[in-house]
Amino acid sequence: MIDEQTAKRKGSFWRELPILLGVAILVAVLVRAFVLQTFYIPSPSMEHTLNVLDRVLVNKLVYDFRDPRRGEIIVFKAPDDWQSGAEGEDFIKRIIGTPGDNVVCCDAQDRLMINGVSLDEPYIYRDADGNQDPAADQAFNIVVPKDRLWVMGDHRSASGDSLEHYEESNKDVQEATIPEDSVVGRAFTVFWPVSRAKWLSVPDGFDKIPDASAAK
Repeated sequence: MIDEQTAKRKGSFWRELPILLGVAILVAVLVRAFVLQTFYIPSPSMEHTLNVLDRVLVNKLVYDFRDPRRGEIIVFKAPDDWQSGAEGEDFIKRIIGTPGDNVVCCDAQDRLMINGVSLDEPYIYRDADGNQDPAADQAFNIVVPKDRLWVMGDHRSASGDSLEHYEESNKDVQEATIPEDSVVGRAFTVFWPVSRAKWLSVPDGFDKIPDASAAK
């Protein structure tokens, strides 16, 4: 004798399966569009914080609730004059200066200064012999414009970032910075390869940097 209740449940499952799959796909699409997205690293500009072909997870929702902060690693839509030909190209860099910040190169120890305070940057690229890139390859003294960000790669000598575009634009700080509304989200973890999995937290050196309004 066939168990009618069992037969009904099996039939119900197969009828509902397309709906369940549809819901799962919709949820995945919505999460990718509005909450989380994966990106891979195509260049050495953030070595060795991020290496070529590392994959990171990006929080796309966080800046809907607060402003970007110094030290965070962000993915952003590159300004037109930063792009190499791929329309809508995404870049990944570290935020060094936020609106109103005075960013200066350099102090007596060749460190960047933000709002009068020197910034320790242990994450800057070192080669196999332990030689570290300079914090910057030229002296500069800028104030980050309203609603814009000064961003730099951790591999300073291999990064198309705010400093490079400041040099190329004849020291135009507007062209050297990116608009805040171009930010896609914050990269918060490396998840692949597994051997390099880690959280991308804000380095301690940024804790002592005062807000622009509090700088002396």
